[in-house]
Order: sequence, then C-alpha cells, then structure tokens
Amino acid sequence: MGKGGGCVPSKKRQPSSAAATATATTATNNAPIEADEETHETASVAVNSTNAQSVTATLKIFIVYYSMYGHVEKLAKRMKKGVDGVEGVEAVLYRVPETLPADVLDHMKAPSKNPEVPEIKAAELAEADGVLFGFPTRFGCMAAQMKAFFDSSGQLWKEQTLAGKPAGFFVSTGTQGGGQEATAWTAITQLAHHGMLFVPIGYTFGAGMFKMDSIRGGSPYGAGVYAGDGTREPTETELGLAEHQGKYMAGVVKRLCQA
Repeated sequence: MGKGGGCVPSKKRQPSSAAATATATTATNNAPIEADEETHETASVAVNSTNAQSVTATLKIFIVYYSMYGHVEKLAKRMKKGVDGVEGVEAVLYRVPETLPADVLDHMKAPSKNPEVPEIKAAELAEADGVLFGFPTRFGCMAAQMKAFFDSSGQLWKEQTLAGKPAGFFVSTGTQGGGQEATAWTAITQLAHHGMLFVPIGYTFGAGMFKMDSIRGGSPYGAGVYAGDGTREPTETELGLAEHQGKYMAGVVKRLCQA
C-alpha cells in the first residue's frame, strides 16, 4: 500500500505485551530481591510503550490540484471537508507549480494563487495514503500544469513507489460538452503507469447524480464544475458532490489500509 503513514505496519515492531511480561518475569526470577521493584517498573514502561504504538496513525489523503480561476480550488476545499469528516482520515491541500509566466497570467486575468496552500513536489506523493487530483480541461485532457507535474514523477514511476495507492479525479470544464468525463478518462493513463488504483465515485451520490432541473458538473468519474467564461460559480450540488467524493474516498482508503 505504498509508503503512506497509516497503511504500512512498522518494520521495527515492538514485542507484544505478553512477550514483554514474560521477559520481565524471567528477569525477576533471576535477579536479586532488591532489583525486583525496578524490574516490574521497567516491564510496565515496556507494556505502556507497546500499547501506545498500537494506536492507528491518522491516514493522509492529499488533494493535489491546479486551478487557474479558482473553480477547481473551491471543489478541493469542499472535498477536504468530506475527507476530514471521516474519523481517522485527514486531507491535506496542495497545488502543483504554475508553468505560465506572470505576464501571461496577467493577460489572462488569472487571480493570484492562494498562499495558504503550499506547492507540492512529486516526491511528496509517497507520503500519502491516497490522492485526489483536480484540474481544468484543455481539449478533453488535463491542463498542462498538471501534466507537467505528472511528468516530474519519473523517479516515483521507476521505483513504483505509488503502486497500490488509491487515487481519484475531479475536473472543471467551460461547457457541458467540454470534457466532464473525457478529462478524467484520459487522465487514467497516468495512474496506470504508476500502478495506482483508480477510484471513481460511480452513482454513489444518489439522487444528486440524476438531477435534470439545473446545469450540474460531475460524472461517475468524479466531481466536476462548469466554469463557463470564468464568472460562473460552483453550485451547491456541485460542491455537495465534491464533499461526497472526499468522504467516499476516505472510506475507501480506510478499508484498504485496514485490510
């Protein structure tokens, strides 16, 4: 299950409490009487240490995204709420590096990046127990910024560090026919080469997946938003689907890590 904090048991496993007690008993029988009190104290410390280490570590889901106008970022923040609502799982927001020069971004009237969300380097993905990738579409494929990030993960690919880690996608498109499904579908190749497990949401959102009374982004592949010309804001249904995906992914990661 990769190298995430909560899925891989420690290779330096401490002896069980029963073994620690047995060892302490043997030591007591062979030790002078005046050492008896000290031996029992040492055994008690060993047992307490073992019990403390048996507590399951918090599982980490990285939400890694690229957002030019803020639509994907809003989905990411709502997705984090869904993940954090599951006991024992925590979401961490990251953004991938920008590849466009500042003057081009100014010309495109793109707002400044959120300074509270740190940039991520590909090597850091090894620390996650699961990953949710978010990005806008470019002609039915992920934006170049996210593709550049995947392209920088060659060392992880070489070592198959991410093999077995669950991952999902969420997207933003300008129009209804702009790639809500195709953008995620074409991104699956990145996961396949890393040996990662693609986790779609299917129709687990229930009735919200079948609403026809309003325009809604998202698909069985994952949450989505329609950005239009950039001025349209995500609807509550789109945000609700993002929150659901976070909660759903957290549940999947927990089950895989506890298996």
